[in-house]
Amino acid sequence: MADTTIVCPDGKFGAYVATPKNLAPGKKVPGILVIQEIFGVNKVMRDLCDGYAAQGHIALCADLFWRQEPGIQITDKTDAEWQRAFQLFQGFNVAKGVQDLIASLDHLRKLPGCSGKAGSVGYCLGGKLAYLMATRSNADCNVGYYGVGIENDLNEASAITKPLLLHIAAEDQFVPKEAQAKIHGALSRNSNITLHVYPGVDHAFARVGGAHWNAEAAKLANERTAAFFTKHLA
Repeated sequence: MADTTIVCPDGKFGAYVATPKNLAPGKKVPGILVIQEIFGVNKVMRDLCDGYAAQGHIALCADLFWRQEPGIQITDKTDAEWQRAFQLFQGFNVAKGVQDLIASLDHLRKLPGCSGKAGSVGYCLGGKLAYLMATRSNADCNVGYYGVGIENDLNEASAITKPLLLHIAAEDQFVPKEAQAKIHGALSRNSNITLHVYPGVDHAFARVGGAHWNAEAAKLANERTAAFFTKHLA
């Protein structure tokens, strides 16, 4: 596993890359752009990349907080880290972040061993950004886990022409029922979009070791994601 540097119009930033073990010379596999939570490219994100690599993808997770502080790697275990994470979230420029992700997607597609087919998957903040990758980028498909703030950008939904899968936590403390209703109302009519709701679970139900981790819901969501990528990135 190795790190890489991505160049964008504003400068350059780092990313973590995971590749399948024993990838044969000349063999090409799809790419997965893994989009970080509000805690940076930490162990959780790197482990996710490693997991997608084990499924046969080249996975890349870009440092989206580099304009504020490069190399952020914090956890969800202390109040101080949560406060820092929310500060970074509040200081994050979404438009610039999507710009960085589009540059990251282009970089990923050009990595040795990548077939050129590539999708994105995001968690929390990354869940919303995966939605915006569906509206603003040419990613082949996109997956969002419990994205926060999607209801504020539903006016872009008509731009979605590639498959999008959204995992929604029914009891998400950061996505109220009213916001969920707006998301369903605006997106359910688009045949390119699949919405899955997980009853009784809170935000970040798929974050292993997190306060709201739910093994059953996480397993189902992850299986659906794996099948989705297999279908649309083959």
